[in-house]
Amino acid sequence: MYGILTVAWYRGIGLTEIIFIALFVTLYVFYIIRVVNIARSLNTPFTGIFIKIASRTIMFTLLIVAMLGPSFGSSKQEVKSVGKDIMICVDLSKSMDAFDIQPTRLEKIKFEMKKVIDAFNSDRIGIIIFSAEAFMQCPLTYDQNALNLFIESINTGLVPSSGTDFGPPLRMAMKKMEDDNTRTEAKSKIIILISDGEDFGDDTADAAQEIEDEDIKLFTLGIGTEKGGQIRSGSGYKMDNSGNVVVTKLNATSLMALASKTGGKYFEINETRNDVSRLINTISKIEGELMDARVMDVTANRYFYFLIAALALLVLDILLNIKTVRI
Repeated sequence: MYGILTVAWYRGIGLTEIIFIALFVTLYVFYIIRVVNIARSLNTPFTGIFIKIASRTIMFTLLIVAMLGPSFGSSKQEVKSVGKDIMICVDLSKSMDAFDIQPTRLEKIKFEMKKVIDAFNSDRIGIIIFSAEAFMQCPLTYDQNALNLFIESINTGLVPSSGTDFGPPLRMAMKKMEDDNTRTEAKSKIIILISDGEDFGDDTADAAQEIEDEDIKLFTLGIGTEKGGQIRSGSGYKMDNSGNVVVTKLNATSLMALASKTGGKYFEINETRNDVSRLINTISKIEGELMDARVMDVTANRYFYFLIAALALLVLDILLNIKTVRI
């Protein structure tokens, strides 16, 4: 039995093709009328015009077909499923409400987190929120809509306001990645810790050592300024026990040390610098884990056959001189 050749098209006939066809038909109608009138006035045959019309119509039709992108036949293509697990730990201590970064540190981070999620739409991403304690906001997922909804709901009121400790979120991120057996290679597991750097915990060094031992990549992203910012509280500003206005400053040193200890990198957002694009580029260079590889039959765009045939007819049309009016 003979198989039926099916043809798929990359695109349908659109406005561009309709304009070309209309111009071709209009110009050739005027051309035919002109040649026929000349031949009749000279009382000479004009059958040669139809040879030109036939060859150029075929050539034009081939060009239109090439533009539409005919796909037929089949070819083998290997499709690989490669991905990473990215756990984002977001500091929600009260200092993240400081407005030295407009509109606030936290609102700026929420905006930049959406960029990260969009950049890694084929990878699984999870979100952990923390202050002195850590809470799972969103488990590892491919669902970008869910991630964006969770990001929108983030605020400093979701966690107890009792200082900041990097240890709990780092340990939780490691545990969630270990409990999930989807990824087995450490190189495909990444933690991003976002904070203004004010760490008051005693467990961070041990957690960092465990991350280093597991060979998990840890990147830190600091937000804030060296000058610091105040924190709005009601109609005024947050005060300390002595009645002074609290000014919170970016402590980049602790975040740099944490990234350096685990073989990661430190990035920063301040009043003049935004390293989120660099962070995305750095993570993009990390090789994901190969989960699956399949060979699939795919149709191939064969436009070039029709384009070559049209060009061949064009060359013949130029080289072969056919008189449209014989005198």
